[in-house]
Amino acid sequence: MSYFTDSLRQLIGAKPRKPTPDQIPVEVRAVYAEKRKERLTEAALRAVEHEHDKSPGRHKWRNRRWMTLILVNLLFVISYRLDIQLVEGALTGSRVLGFHMADLNSALQVMLAYKHVVLNLLIGTTTVFVLWWLLGGRTFCSWACPYHLIAEWAEALHLKLAARGWARDTQFHRGVRAVFYVVFALLAVLTGYTVFETLSPTGILSRALIYGPGLALLWVLALLAFEVLVSRRAWCRYICPIGITYGLVGSLATPIRVQYNVESCHHEGDCRKVCMVPHVLDVTIRGRAQAVDTDIGADCTRCGLCVDVCPTSSLAFKVKGLGGLV
Repeated sequence: MSYFTDSLRQLIGAKPRKPTPDQIPVEVRAVYAEKRKERLTEAALRAVEHEHDKSPGRHKWRNRRWMTLILVNLLFVISYRLDIQLVEGALTGSRVLGFHMADLNSALQVMLAYKHVVLNLLIGTTTVFVLWWLLGGRTFCSWACPYHLIAEWAEALHLKLAARGWARDTQFHRGVRAVFYVVFALLAVLTGYTVFETLSPTGILSRALIYGPGLALLWVLALLAFEVLVSRRAWCRYICPIGITYGLVGSLATPIRVQYNVESCHHEGDCRKVCMVPHVLDVTIRGRAQAVDTDIGADCTRCGLCVDVCPTSSLAFKVKGLGGLV
């Protein structure tokens, strides 16, 4: 199955396909057979993980991502407060050094609501389309969206509370996100109003940072409370259509991807435990790989948590034709 087709299926909520034995290539079967002969003991595997946990680069990609996300949003704040016009607008629609940039999902909502394509909006979406196509997957979500960062910190609190039995993690079918995608699009067409933009914590937080807080922040706090106490990362996983929009762009033969190598993997599952969209890492389960090197699908947020946590570097950022990223 092609990268695009598999990514599309996952974006609309389908489970990754489990290959039958005859669908697994000979070279991959040979890797699995060799591993069965030299399988690490539990103690040896724990030793490998312990050594990795002590390494100085344990949170390399997470720290880079947090720094980038904070700097991107600070640029808007500083430009507005100092009136230097370096970056004008907010994360959903802006001008950067004179170049129009528009969030793809916001632009789609506006065009559906007003049934009209504005030239500046078209220019802005083209610029952004190329940028996020180059970066691939749902990179916008984890490297630019301010709500993603706050929700990530809220998730850490959720896990601590859940460990004590003070919170629960109610899970819904991932396909509900595709339903919301259609619902928000229809609402824009039928009402002539960008309903999603009113509810989107991405836009609310971006505008609050730049222009000051408003009552809409109460909605963001309510979402965070729900995620901490009831359903982990519920907005990003089950509601927000931004992920689908950028996932579709990132599925078009993008040059930057997270790649999985089956040869060095011990299948301990740490990567899936830290992943916000663990279904994209089903390929790391023993018997699921269909190639020695497999590109992780476009529903991946490229957050780098799996790359950081993997004790054997079986997951890594790769640039097509150039190799790995440092």
